[in-house]
Amino acid sequence: MTLTSQPVAWTDSARHAAFNAWLAPLAAQHGLKLDTLTPASADASFRSYLRITGKDGGSLVIMDAPPPLEDVRPFLQVGELIQAAGLHGPEVLAADIEQGFLLLRDLGSTLYLEVMQEGDIRQSDRLMRDAIKALVHWQGHVPADTLPAYDDALLRRELALFPEWCVQREFGITWTPVQQGHWDRVCDALVQSALAQPTVAVHRDWMPRNLMVSDPNPGILDFQDAVRGPISYDVASLLRDAFISWDEEREIDWAVRYWDAARKAGLPVGDDFGEFWRQLEWMGLQRHLKVLGIFCRLKHRDGKPKYSTDLPRFFAYVTKVAMRYGPLKPLLLLIEPMQDNKVSVGYTF
Repeated sequence: MTLTSQPVAWTDSARHAAFNAWLAPLAAQHGLKLDTLTPASADASFRSYLRITGKDGGSLVIMDAPPPLEDVRPFLQVGELIQAAGLHGPEVLAADIEQGFLLLRDLGSTLYLEVMQEGDIRQSDRLMRDAIKALVHWQGHVPADTLPAYDDALLRRELALFPEWCVQREFGITWTPVQQGHWDRVCDALVQSALAQPTVAVHRDWMPRNLMVSDPNPGILDFQDAVRGPISYDVASLLRDAFISWDEEREIDWAVRYWDAARKAGLPVGDDFGEFWRQLEWMGLQRHLKVLGIFCRLKHRDGKPKYSTDLPRFFAYVTKVAMRYGPLKPLLLLIEPMQDNKVSVGYTF
């Protein structure tokens, strides 16, 4: 019997057979209704997700993370930390670590991003406040010392994605030695700023696309890349997102709410909000340069061109921050050939 007779497209027959063999005994154990198996979603990695109905009528989620392209062990490790911290992550019901199959409790089908894109700012504000509250709890209760370090080498590897995949591959630009020198100095400044910050557990993608509207709210997804790193990183991810943008007045309001809640919780954000905001902006810039490279790599290497439609959003983020701070201004001339509109002089801090 073919378990995946519903519209699930398998391109690897061996993988399909392994999936069937893994799922068959679980069907009886968890009362899974095999004829309800349907695709749930896919992400920017090689993971994909299926949804299936259980015996109580509720849905469960199956993660398909094919090795050696993906490793489910970090997901399981961080998932245990989330559960221990009292946060809302998917409970693991069954796992085949060697084959990369997981059966998970379903956190729901409504992403923060979907609700926020409807444009109801009051609803978005409510969700953001819940996300900030959960982030402060995450930073205070998920032990960072069990996670890999977000160190100098990793920060620089991420930054290197921008010239390799965005500058060279997407736009066909080769920098002169002078331009390369400007880039190197900007990278040094960003890395130094990141490493100077206090460290906490960093989700690395704490953004509306990875937060589910749920009870309790939010449900937390895509946490397998968590590291020990700069305290401003996840706030920057939340406020300056890959798929939705906010006016700066609203960004600052949410940032202040986070900063105030973090201070009350005893997190090391410092007493000067202006300095914390600078750290957040510089951390966000490092992230946005990385994502520009990743989105171009998804297009050229992985055959996923849809992500490149958001490149203008990231160039806007980069321009806004680079215009404000003297050490970052050399970025403006580096990115100008990759934008339709020339940048103008901004104010400097």
